Amino acid sequence: MLRFARRAFLALTLGLVLSPALAQTQDVTVFAAASLKGSLDDAAKAWTKTSGKNVKISYAASSALMKQIEQGAPADIFASADLDWMKYGLDKKLIKPDSVSNLLGNALVLVAPADSTATITLGPNADLAGAIGDSKLAVGEVKTVPAGKYALESLTKLGILASVQPKFAQSDNVRAALALVARGEAKFGIVYATDAAAEPKVKVVATFPEDSHAPIIYPFGLTASSTNADAAAFQAFLKTPDGQAAFAKAGFTLLK
Repeated sequence: MLRFARRAFLALTLGLVLSPALAQTQDVTVFAAASLKGSLDDAAKAWTKTSGKNVKISYAASSALMKQIEQGAPADIFASADLDWMKYGLDKKLIKPDSVSNLLGNALVLVAPADSTATITLGPNADLAGAIGDSKLAVGEVKTVPAGKYALESLTKLGILASVQPKFAQSDNVRAALALVARGEAKFGIVYATDAAAEPKVKVVATFPEDSHAPIIYPFGLTASSTNADAAAFQAFLKTPDGQAAFAKAGFTLLK
């Protein structure tokens, strides 16, 4: 009995001693826009290699991720594909204001399956609807998903929204819209340039004029609920040459 009590006391003592160390090695949890898949994975691997710390990343539409954070989902960093959803998080006091950095930029493009022979010039009153014909135009959900919101803004500015809107095939995130085109289920899709570059089954047939939509900016910020000291270190790493190498390779514009 005495021996058992001693073992229990030793186990408890070791637990108390080791618990701070365990807290220090907690994984960094990132909620990131779907369009960052691949490049952010590579950046996280680079940080893990130099720091020995691990990163867990959940990808989805920025809108869905911010709503999850609002509902209490545990995350240390939020990486949005637009400024609006980061502002939402700031307004709701879900993001630490001093931690927000606009790290990346992107371009909006029209893609088609890789074997497409379509040629389109995107300008005012372009006949995109005629080119789509009886098929579909894949886009992110236009009211919430950043890529869809940019698409809606650009199509409106070009004066062609009314003609193409009935042909929309809306998706939960930009990578889902890309997949519809890659599988040949939509004749065209509106995605980011980096998405198109990551998918060999599609090709870019036109680029939307920069002045037809708001600048595509990716802000990163620490969540207000995070107590993980490593989160700030990982975000700082993403501003360094080693941290940004994967984003540059993927075709993102580097803003920091």
